[in-house]
Amino acid sequence: MLSDVLFWILAALAVAGGVMVFRFDSMARATFTLLASLLCVAGEVLLLGLDYLGIVIVLMMTIEMAIMAVFMIMYMMNPAGLMPMTMMHNKQGATAICAAAFVLLAAGILSAPWPARRGKPPTDATTDLGMSLMGPQMLTMMTLGMALFATIVSTVVLATRRGRYDRLGDSLRAPSADDPIRGGVGR
Repeated sequence: MLSDVLFWILAALAVAGGVMVFRFDSMARATFTLLASLLCVAGEVLLLGLDYLGIVIVLMMTIEMAIMAVFMIMYMMNPAGLMPMTMMHNKQGATAICAAAFVLLAAGILSAPWPARRGKPPTDATTDLGMSLMGPQMLTMMTLGMALFATIVSTVVLATRRGRYDRLGDSLRAPSADDPIRGGVGR
């Protein structure tokens, strides 16, 4: 079936994107690769027939990763990957913990007594899920989310009048001649 093929393609792309997050030197590239991986997961949720939840994942992850990319580019030491870096610390410990967690979770999945379905699915699963998650406060939560997003963008815009290129110029190596603020790390 087409949905089965699409499921496995999206699963493979999600895992590949997750792996590539740890392979890139650039924080911006890692952020957008993570976004691609999460969008594949949202596609999986949509394939399961959970349209509302899938669209919420798409919207939430897209906005979250866009904000994260902005902050990474503004504040990280090496946002563009111009210098080699790694996304992993304590590789051996992390590998051991991940392998143990995988084995434990897989054993739990395979040994759990899964219950048989009782009853029938609701006629409108999207409405039931929305009411279950947020109740009658759906419009309030959507408005609050947009207000928080506008607040974050406003504070970032108002926090500084200049960007990182104002201080060091295009080369990012030495201060430009018209640097209004002297000093800084190593100066």
